[in-house]
This record gives sequence, C-alpha cells and structure tokens, in this order.
Amino acid sequence: MKHLAAYLLLGLGGNTSPSAEDIKGVLEAVGIEADETRLDKLIEELKGKDINELIAEGSSKLASVPSGGSGGAAASGGAAPAAGGAAAAEEEAPAKEEEKEESDEDMGFGLFD
Repeated sequence: MKHLAAYLLLGLGGNTSPSAEDIKGVLEAVGIEADETRLDKLIEELKGKDINELIAEGSSKLASVPSGGSGGAAASGGAAPAAGGAAAAEEEAPAKEEEKEESDEDMGFGLFD
C-alpha cells in the first residue's frame, strides 16, 4: 500500500510514469525502506496504464458491491422498545465512566503529582 501511495503522490506531482527509483526516493524521504518484490510487481502491473482510468474503473466496481443496509428491518419493531433500550443504555454509561476513573487511581500516581 505504501508503494502505491508513493506512486500516486508522484502522479499528483506530474510524473505520469514513475519508475521504481522514483518511488524508492519518495519512500526513503520519509524513512521507509522499499520492498523490491512488491515494488517490481506494482511497476509491472501499472506499466502503460493510466492511473485515473484505473481509479475510475475500480470505483465503478466498488459501486456494485452491496454494503450493509440490512439493519433497517430489525429496527422496524416499534418505537416503544427502542426508547426503553436507549434509557437502559444511558443508565449504563455513567457506571462505565466511574470504572475508568477508579482504574486510573490504581496506577499509583496522579496527573499532577
């Protein structure tokens, strides 16, 4: 992923066909060592392809993937039980906050000691 991010950064900077050395330069500038195998595979896969077209193609493929949405059927049970559940959740929240405060005291030191 870091190799692809460097490739895309170079593309945004105007380099339409970054080489392996260009990508290594970007990664080394931020202290990351490039993995030769992954870098070679990335260059091979993207050679001669327009990155904007690849992004558009990938976006259209992702648009056809179902992403959740099945939670609506469970919520159709009525408003009264949902309101009761919300009240119970509100009552539990302060108890959890108190437990966090107590656990901080067990550490043996305070913030301003």
